Amino acid sequence: MTGHAVIVGASVAGVRVARTLRDEGWTGPITLLEAEQHMPYDKPPLSKAGLLSADDVPALLTADDVGALDLDLRLGSRAAALDPATGTVTLADGEVVGYDALVLATGAAARPSPWCAGSPRVHVMRSRDDAQALRTMLAPGNRLLIIGAGFIGSEVAGSARSQGVEVTLVDPQPVPMARIMGEAVGRRFVDLQRDHGVDVRLGVGVEQIDDRGEHVVATLTDGAQVEADAVLVGIGVSLNTAWLGSSGLPMDNGVLCDAQCRVIGSSNIYAAGDVSRWRHERHGRDVRVEHWTNAIEQAAVVAHNIAHPDDLRTHAPVEYVWSDQYDWKIQIVGTPAPGIEPVVLEPAGTGRFAAIYADADNALCGSVTINWGRASVLVRKALRDHGSVEDVLRTLSPQVVS
Repeated sequence: MTGHAVIVGASVAGVRVARTLRDEGWTGPITLLEAEQHMPYDKPPLSKAGLLSADDVPALLTADDVGALDLDLRLGSRAAALDPATGTVTLADGEVVGYDALVLATGAAARPSPWCAGSPRVHVMRSRDDAQALRTMLAPGNRLLIIGAGFIGSEVAGSARSQGVEVTLVDPQPVPMARIMGEAVGRRFVDLQRDHGVDVRLGVGVEQIDDRGEHVVATLTDGAQVEADAVLVGIGVSLNTAWLGSSGLPMDNGVLCDAQCRVIGSSNIYAAGDVSRWRHERHGRDVRVEHWTNAIEQAAVVAHNIAHPDDLRTHAPVEYVWSDQYDWKIQIVGTPAPGIEPVVLEPAGTGRFAAIYADADNALCGSVTINWGRASVLVRKALRDHGSVEDVLRTLSPQVVS
């Protein structure tokens, strides 16, 4: 368990690989390369509590942790190229770092705004600096236009409304969450925003944004104009893999890996987190998952496999992601089938909700729950144990199944 382990990216996946390598008995040097100047931090809070206070952005590593783990943490070190033939990573400043085992954990960046590029009033949300820049605009009475009603846009809308900001939320899809959970369930999330005073405009896009100094004006595809003090553009992410272009590694919507998270064609290069597209044996296909939980679980598998190459583990998780919006704790388990109507449980007077999904073969495939942690845990366990929809319903709501 010796040799030089190099981890590119101090993301939650990268940091967890470093920590777990030590837990697995790795005694060799570990170098953790991070392009940002900030100490590693957790990203999910950035659109929620972390947007309102910098104190609510948890650290992934402290200086004491770095010492205790004997890590060579290099902040402001951006990887520029990889040469698997020589086992080296070249940094943007020209330094060459050799490795015996390499982990790619560079994550993703927010897709930049195609409108009004460079305007200080147009923002994205992916980094600590992004949150800081938008935080200064969240004064009561200010107007925020959010483009994209996915989880990031919806979470920022909730955070902004809590500060008395007027919010307009725009998305070209008629029901933005329908592709994940179907139209009927997705409409509940639209209603949630409207119930909290958000001006939701669906089925329309943005033609252009003009910065007029004191405010911006967005022209929508239906001809309407929206004035705002700031704009958040939440239209997805782009993977931080451009630096791998000359490496020869196989890439297709991520770095292609086997079921053990080793890059295809490499015995000592692994990928974890957003950039990894690996063979998921439970699904029987390649998948890429942008979930915090997946990054944690995948990192543990990667670290074990680096430290114990004769005892390789596969990574075949049950997917899990959560979102906090207003007073809703939203949990999504597995892979809900949006084209098939779920079984919905909504005990009267509890504020709880669960949609249980089956696939085309009537096999349990996932759930969406609101304020019902027990239901989420039950579905996740059932998916691991190859349980059925009926098993879940018998436990959650005995009267549903005779």
